Amino acid sequence: MGNWPALLLAPSLALTNLAITYALVTPACTRQSMVAPNVITAVTLAACTWMSWAAWRNWKDGRSLGREAARDHVPDRPPFIALVAALVGALSCLAVLAQWFPQWVLSPCAA
Repeated sequence: MGNWPALLLAPSLALTNLAITYALVTPACTRQSMVAPNVITAVTLAACTWMSWAAWRNWKDGRSLGREAARDHVPDRPPFIALVAALVGALSCLAVLAQWFPQWVLSPCAA
């Protein structure tokens, strides 16, 4: 898998998670159940984690290849992009966790 999912899709998923869970507040209040928002957030967190892990693995592989190719003066651009993608993905995971915290603490009907 390439680096683009962690670089572009993970932040988009974090924003989409915020929109979907906000839209689910009224049905969650009606049912007095936070199951649907929690499932959406858990799936989003799992997807962001998977994308970040794939980018981190690409960075590790690129670093090991970069050491071998350093004698040939090959630029280190691919490992750098993979590292940036892994860090953006990790930040997206942190954002999803920050969005999930109020779901654990607050009632959906809190005014």
